[in-house]
Amino acid sequence: MRRLLDLVLAKDRNVADLWAEDGTAEFPFAVGASPRRLVGREEVRRYLAGFPEVYDVRGISAITVHHTERPDTVVVEYQADGHSVRTGEPYRMDYIVVITVQDGLITRFRDYWNPLANAAAAGTLPELLDSLRSGADR
Repeated sequence: MRRLLDLVLAKDRNVADLWAEDGTAEFPFAVGASPRRLVGREEVRRYLAGFPEVYDVRGISAITVHHTERPDTVVVEYQADGHSVRTGEPYRMDYIVVITVQDGLITRFRDYWNPLANAAAAGTLPELLDSLRSGADR
C-alpha cells in the first residue's frame, strides 16, 4: 500500500503494475458512471490512466494500518490532499482500503471513498446528481 501511495504521489502511470494479472479493484460506494468492480491488471490500468488529469495529489497523511487475522490482508486508512486539475479546487479525500496481497502483488483492493466528494473535486457533481435523480425516477 505504501508503494502504491508513493507511485500516486510521483504521478507514476505504472501503478497498475502492483496488481496481480487477475487482481480486482472494488469500489462498494461507487455511483453513477463510476465502476463498482474492475477485474484484471489491464482493466485497473485503463481506469487509473486518467487519474493524473483529474487530481493532483500532493500529500498523503494520517496513514493508519490495521492488521487483520489474515496475514495477506490489511485495512489502511489515509487522507489524500491536493487539488482538482479540472476545477482548481482543493482536493481532500479520506479513504479506507482493504487490500489483499499475494506474492507481492495486489489480488483484491476494496476502496471505500465518498462519491459526492470525489465528484465535487472532479467537477462532475452536477452530472452525478443528475444520474442519481434519473435513477430514482425508474
